[in-house]
Order: sequence, then structure tokens, then C-alpha cells
Amino acid sequence: MTLLSVIKDVCATVGVLIPSSVFSNLTGNRTMQEMVSGANEMAQRIAYDKREWTMLKTTVTYPGDGVATAFNLPANYKRMLLKSNVWRSTSALHPMQFVPDLDEWLNRRNLNWTDGPYGEWTIYGGQIHIWPVLATGESAYFAYLNKNCIEMSSGGYSNVFQNDADLYRLDERLLKLGMIWQWKAQKGSPYADDMGTYDDALAYAMGSDGPAPTMIGRRAVAGRQAYPYPTPVEPVVPL
Repeated sequence: MTLLSVIKDVCATVGVLIPSSVFSNLTGNRTMQEMVSGANEMAQRIAYDKREWTMLKTTVTYPGDGVATAFNLPANYKRMLLKSNVWRSTSALHPMQFVPDLDEWLNRRNLNWTDGPYGEWTIYGGQIHIWPVLATGESAYFAYLNKNCIEMSSGGYSNVFQNDADLYRLDERLLKLGMIWQWKAQKGSPYADDMGTYDDALAYAMGSDGPAPTMIGRRAVAGRQAYPYPTPVEPVVPL
């Protein structure tokens, strides 16, 4: 469903004139300006704030050259995943240590001191900083959240809509329902029912965005059972 199709449905629901185009006369159409602004805000809100969607998870690898200790973050970088680690290719069993405090990082570099054998990293200035130096043939890699939640009709991806035919990479129905309740809220209209419909749809979408859990036991549950027998219980040894 294109942006134009989404906005047509939103306009039909909230009671404003249904457009034949969104961007063709955007500067002279206040309603469409608000619709595009609302679409961008809701698209990013769903993509960044609600869940780390599998569609937007991605990875990056930095090859070492024996010299560089700082590497530019990807152009589509939004943030690290909540459970992201940075790994060295030479230490696949233990990630590098994150140093969150910049003053602490600078002090460690001044002392030429590394806490542990696996290396450490931090982020500042739009770069990831890694120590010790990645040797030639060695690399570092991690997973992060892609900020580009929109597929452009002209090719490539973006974090904002730029054309009527642009596509939302996540659930377009979520985008539509979110825009409807937000529009009504901004205009002072009752919106509780619409927000409830959006919340229900969001909960279902988040619940299905990932593999089913692996469970142990014989009870019928959602997910694949790896051990379809009673859960083993350790015997109690009397004192």
C-alpha cells in the first residue's frame, strides 16, 4: 500500500477531502502538509519506539587494517539493539566490553590500559571506537536498528516519505490506524476508540514479529516443543 493509498483511507475516515495526489501541490495544501507530517511521525514512532522489528534489524562489519581505531557508523544507523554486543572475529566466545563514560574511555587510552583480554568499545562523534587496534585480517561486527523504515519509489530507502508511491516497510495498516487516532487527537475529536483499535493491532503485530519460543514439557503451548516429556525434577535428598 503506497503512502497515497494510506492517506486516502485516513482522509475518508477523519472526514477531509480525499486527495488525488499528496506531493503534487504540497506547499499550497495545509491539510496534506499535516498528513505528511503525521505519516512521518507515526512511521518513525512505530519503527523506533515500539519494538525492534525484524525487518529493521541489520548488521555491520568493520575490517581491521592494523591502524584505525575509529569507524564511521552506517548512514542508516539509528541505535544499537537493546541486547547488542560488539564482537571481534578473533574472540567469538566473548564480546568486547562497552565503556559508556567518555571520560573513562579517554583515561583508559591515556594509560594504555584495557580491562580484560577481549577489547573494549564506545560510541561518540558519530563513530564507534575500538581498542586494541583491529589487526589486518581481523574484524569487528554488531547488530543495530536501521532507521530507514520507508522504501522510496525512486529506489533505495529513507526515514521520511518523499513521494506518493513510497512504501512503508512495516505494516501499512498500523500506519493508517496510528494516523487516524493521532489526527483526531490533534483536532480535539474523540479518539479513544481509534487509539484502542491501533493498540490492539500493534500488539498483534509485535507478538507475531519473531519466531515462536521453544518450550519444554507436554502441555499444549504456542511454539515448538524440544522435549515433549515431563520436566525433570531433581530428587530431594534428606538432611
